[in-house]
Amino acid sequence: MPLPAPSPTTTAIVTGASSGIGADLARELAARGHGVTLVARRADKLQTLAAELGEKVRAEVVVCDVADPDARAQLFDEVADRGLTVEILVNNAGIGTIGSLVTSPVADEIAQVRVNVEAVIDLTTRAAQQMVPRGRGAILNVGSTAGFHPFPGQSGYAATKAFVHTYTEGVRAELAGTGVTVATLCPGPVRTEFLDAAGMDEKTFSAAFPKFLWMPSREVARTGVDALANDTGIAIPGVQNQLSTLLMQVIPKRLLLPLLVSRHPALRRDRRSPR
Repeated sequence: MPLPAPSPTTTAIVTGASSGIGADLARELAARGHGVTLVARRADKLQTLAAELGEKVRAEVVVCDVADPDARAQLFDEVADRGLTVEILVNNAGIGTIGSLVTSPVADEIAQVRVNVEAVIDLTTRAAQQMVPRGRGAILNVGSTAGFHPFPGQSGYAATKAFVHTYTEGVRAELAGTGVTVATLCPGPVRTEFLDAAGMDEKTFSAAFPKFLWMPSREVARTGVDALANDTGIAIPGVQNQLSTLLMQVIPKRLLLPLLVSRHPALRRDRRSPR
């Protein structure tokens, strides 16, 4: 089933909506007439985006740290208290460590699992339990091309995104025929605040990966919403990223992994840093 038709009493929850792909996913949904509930930790960023989108659709703001189980548990109730039904859920919030596991804070490694894995399971389950009895709804989980193969220098992050792929494919199969559309968006490199948050200089990181792989955030968002509208399952934005992802999967790991280690700028940086 394609995306549910928008109505004044329905909304699309978008987590991690304060910037980057999340903000553009909200813009793309609003451009198609869907009301949005913007979820993230930064109220000021959310309010600014809500003011922009409020000219087209109803735009709600809910300040919530999706790493917090208690906050997540209240999210759907908060939306219902505003007289809205969640017709679309976009699990976009994501964080990641970049660099050597040897120097990475343990708390940071665990935090990415809470946001990228635990929150996805939690919110997807809550959404499905509301949508399936109604016979309609849509869930988009944001993965990454990094999740299709081991990624030294971002080992934990890539593993969480591999989980998103496997989990979402399973949920998609489980909910087939219920009227609920499920898809995974798997972006390649995109210039967002992700690198800054992970403590990596964007210029240095960008130089290590071919320019043709990088895509605009809005184009990535459009691909994700199209994946729901067309019920295509897994969506990798850009032919170049589709081909590079396929190539990474067929190269023998004994050749691929040393190459990735040698190319990753954060690993080169960490090897140069004094202990």
